[in-house]
Amino acid sequence: MLEISGIKAGYGSMSVLQGIDMRVEAGEIVALLGSNGVGKTTLNNVISGFIRPTAGSVSFKGVTLTGKKPRDVVSMGIAHVPEGRKIFPNLSVAENLKLGAFRRASGNVKKNFEHICAIFPRLKERLDQLAGTLSGGEQQMLAIGRGMMSEPELIILDEPSLGLSPLMVEEMFGLITKINAEGVAVLLVEQNVMQSLTVAKRAYVIEQGRFVMQGEAAKLLADPQLRQAYLGM
Repeated sequence: MLEISGIKAGYGSMSVLQGIDMRVEAGEIVALLGSNGVGKTTLNNVISGFIRPTAGSVSFKGVTLTGKKPRDVVSMGIAHVPEGRKIFPNLSVAENLKLGAFRRASGNVKKNFEHICAIFPRLKERLDQLAGTLSGGEQQMLAIGRGMMSEPELIILDEPSLGLSPLMVEEMFGLITKINAEGVAVLLVEQNVMQSLTVAKRAYVIEQGRFVMQGEAAKLLADPQLRQAYLGM
């Protein structure tokens, strides 16, 4: 579904990605793991059209994404839930959700709205509440729900567990598997290695703009090198 080949990108004279090759197949969860500042968000922004790569290509279902604008990427079926949620705090929960269908699936707003409320019953209880007054976990649910309103075939989740309590982290990963069970492919970009490898089918580990490990999630979880570097075990 998503094919990334030889991607190099950065900011001005600063190079961040050093030649990235990866893929996400239809209907699977793929984890992109690494610490802060190693290139995870930069790669997300290349996929979504916010950053133009200096080399390489990105394609989605056989169509080149390289050079397309973010709105075109959304229209093709990719939703990007950015790090930090980026909700509209002065709009209501309902208004935030409906904005998710602005570029794609605008004819199915009512149906998708009801579907999101079924997935996130906590949001249904707060539809008229200003988004900025929600808890951190509820804001993350809203950000994901807004992305799902566009009926994506692939959703990019950038650090969805960041800043959440352990109990809310468990709930968030449960929701991710629930979304995936509906047929939506997930690119899960996380620092939470253990939880991510538990739900993902495959994973890539990035350090300093390069992949240093990749493969089936279960095998990576059992890898002594990864366990020592990221889990302290």
